[in-house]
Amino acid sequence: MQELAYKIKADFLKALSHPVLLQIIELLKDGERNVGSIMKTLSIQQSSLSRHLTVLREAGILKSRQQGTVVYYNIEDHNIFHVLRPIAEMLRKKLKKTESVLSSLGKEK
Repeated sequence: MQELAYKIKADFLKALSHPVLLQIIELLKDGERNVGSIMKTLSIQQSSLSRHLTVLREAGILKSRQQGTVVYYNIEDHNIFHVLRPIAEMLRKKLKKTESVLSSLGKEK
């Protein structure tokens, strides 16, 4: 039972494991967009975008709706930003430490 829980968590985190996936989430933070708009903003091919959107939709991060021939995507659960915010903060702290070390190395002669 516990193994299944870890697998579910790992599968969810895989949906955040590519820069474009994160860009899509950030892009949709302010609201719904259609596929064409996302393609244009990210300068990405439709086939690649389609794969990324499928990953995010299957993970429950995005939802979609179709209006005529146009498909729109939006954030399914805005709690995703409560997941991403602490990660960004951890990375900022890590980068500050790295900058500090690099700075001190530059001062050694």
